[in-house]
Amino acid sequence: MSDLSARQRLDTPRTTRGLGLHVDVEAVGRFSESIARFLGTGRYLAIQTIIVIVWIALNLVSIKLQWDPYPFILLNLAFSTQAAYAAPLILLAQNRQENRDRVALEEDRRRAEQTKADTEYLARELAALRLAVGEVATRDYLRRELEELHEAISGLQKRAKRGGRSGKGDDSERTAKPSDADVSEPLSQQEQPD
Repeated sequence: MSDLSARQRLDTPRTTRGLGLHVDVEAVGRFSESIARFLGTGRYLAIQTIIVIVWIALNLVSIKLQWDPYPFILLNLAFSTQAAYAAPLILLAQNRQENRDRVALEEDRRRAEQTKADTEYLARELAALRLAVGEVATRDYLRRELEELHEAISGLQKRAKRGGRSGKGDDSERTAKPSDADVSEPLSQQEQPD
């Protein structure tokens, strides 16, 4: 529905009331653009050149058919009339092209703004993901923590075995299990074996 012209839309009247000349602006614009395009082609220039050569040749050679003698006033009048009609048609076509360019520029600007907003959003999302990944436990972090726990447990086991061999302390100390605080602390923070 967006590509319908004003004359095809349902919310605008088809004709106005009253007498007068009703001209379809879009049809006139399309027609003027087609003429302006044709006037700018090499085909038009070749046709016009051939007509001028034939015109001049017939008026110089033919004595009986001289409808436009030597100063070729009628030919000048034809060129003036053509220029008088061609210039406004070309200007009308340029104005229509300018309007299309303006609409295209606005659309490009809107797309650029949307693309910029999308890019900024993606950049923020990437930054948030980087921060989130930085807070996630990595394989190296888990490996290091497990190694520290392993070393702490090994150290406690060695200490418990040494304490059992020396015979020092009572049986309740030898059979007592290390507390959670002892296991969670790395070996470097606990008592070092002698």
